[in-house]
Amino acid sequence: MPPRKVSKVELYAAIRRDARTGLNNRQLQLKHRVGWTTVQTALNSAWPEPRKSYPKRTSKLDGFKPAIDEMLRYDLDAPRKQKHTITRIYHRLRDEHGMTDVSYPTVRAYVAQRRPQIRVEAGRGPAQVFIPQAHRPGAEAEVDFGEVVINLRGAPTTVYLFAFRLSFSGKAIHRAFVSGGFEAFFEGHVHALETLGGVPFGKVRYDNLKAAVAQVIGFSRLRREADRWLAFRETWGVDPFYCQPGIDGAHEKGGVEGDIGRFRRNHMVPVPDVASIEELNALIESWDIADDDRRIGARPHTVGEHFAIERPLLKPLPSERFETGRWSHPRVDRYSMIAVQTNKYSVPVRLIGRTVAVLLNANTVEVYDNQTLVAEHERYSGKCGTRVDLDHYLEGLLRKPGALPGSTALEQARAAGKFTPTHDAWWAAACKIHGDRDGTRELIEVLLLHRHLPHAQVVTGITAALKSGALTADAVALEARRIVEQCSRPAVDLTDFDTAATGTTAVASLTQRRLADPSAVIAGLPPDRRPQPSVTKYDQLLRLRPIAQEGRPTP
Repeated sequence: MPPRKVSKVELYAAIRRDARTGLNNRQLQLKHRVGWTTVQTALNSAWPEPRKSYPKRTSKLDGFKPAIDEMLRYDLDAPRKQKHTITRIYHRLRDEHGMTDVSYPTVRAYVAQRRPQIRVEAGRGPAQVFIPQAHRPGAEAEVDFGEVVINLRGAPTTVYLFAFRLSFSGKAIHRAFVSGGFEAFFEGHVHALETLGGVPFGKVRYDNLKAAVAQVIGFSRLRREADRWLAFRETWGVDPFYCQPGIDGAHEKGGVEGDIGRFRRNHMVPVPDVASIEELNALIESWDIADDDRRIGARPHTVGEHFAIERPLLKPLPSERFETGRWSHPRVDRYSMIAVQTNKYSVPVRLIGRTVAVLLNANTVEVYDNQTLVAEHERYSGKCGTRVDLDHYLEGLLRKPGALPGSTALEQARAAGKFTPTHDAWWAAACKIHGDRDGTRELIEVLLLHRHLPHAQVVTGITAALKSGALTADAVALEARRIVEQCSRPAVDLTDFDTAATGTTAVASLTQRRLADPSAVIAGLPPDRRPQPSVTKYDQLLRLRPIAQEGRPTP
């Protein structure tokens, strides 16, 4: 390892110490490998002289700087759209002042440095100063959105992270949405305020989100607020403070700006892989709870300890609630779909031609028919997309089974994992036995079972029926219901359920049972040796007296 470099103070101290032992100047030079001047300077003073400041290196632009400053001062009173650009300054210097050997980047760097100084010198703008702030408990909060990339069912997807942060404690509540519209803005507020258990009694800082601000009035802090936001904040008692537009206003809510970056770096790396937005929000809630144990900077207490002081000071939540979603009333087209904004969603085929009520939320789309929920979809995050549920088309597919193989509903059901490889295997076997049309109809009857039985139990029933060769919907229904009865007992796991575990023989086809010889053993069933039914017991009714017309027995 190379020796540590000695500072001048240490060198001078060593020279002075050796000089006191009797070493002369020559000996000191040889020992410390320095010159005569250094030894003399060290003996005269224990503190080294400051390094000499050399004159600043001259630039070819120095002769043109007064002309540039004059142009920038002219711009202070020039019309907003007729001020000097850097290109115009560069051309004027070449045409009017004979500048030939100065490059454009050199002029650009000087103008970028000098322009704000000219404004300050003219009293047009103060220097950028940041003043430390102190926050009272329960008084202030900050709100903002940030973008986060996740793997949603294996596909990279950009979602919007809502953040509501209390300024005193640093307690932050986060929520992910597939849309950054006002539905997410309102739902994020409701979730945050209900989680915190109160509303700040002071200002809540916002930038100029379109969900809240309809128009920025001039260069002041006056805003024309959106009607729905005005009604929402009056209901919840939120007092907004709007920051300056653009990048200049970012420092006015720097707490939440930094919190979104911190949350993204600490909890979203590596990129989360989730199956739904609900799963992601469940993770976010657990991360918010875990963050109560962290400390901000050099604070002596954690976020949770500061929030315990702040929580009792918040205003109580209002008893009245505000509808955060957006209602619309589209008409169901002939494809059994409705248009919501730029996307389409499926509804049951019985509603074709009717008008339904749709509640558009930040993450979901709910469809109502006469106050009855008939469909619910995950909101599509892009434009011109479709969300199709295979269950909505089953009644129509019973009449048109040939439309199932190439349908969009089937494709999306496979992608979502609702139509499993087990379904495909049973379908192929049923079509081989019954033909394409009848085999597909049997499959549709099986899919209708999902409306009444859990998905896992139906899939297990299909597996058992496929093993036994019972390729009818009746056999799948019986096997699935038998599994339901078995699962009603404690300590039964569907994933490990099979016919071997139950100790019973495999299920047989009812159609084969009816058509086969009763004395034969079919699909593992024992022969039916019960006696044939008899009506002998009913012959005694023939010996009774006839009944009179008036309903009484004859004497």
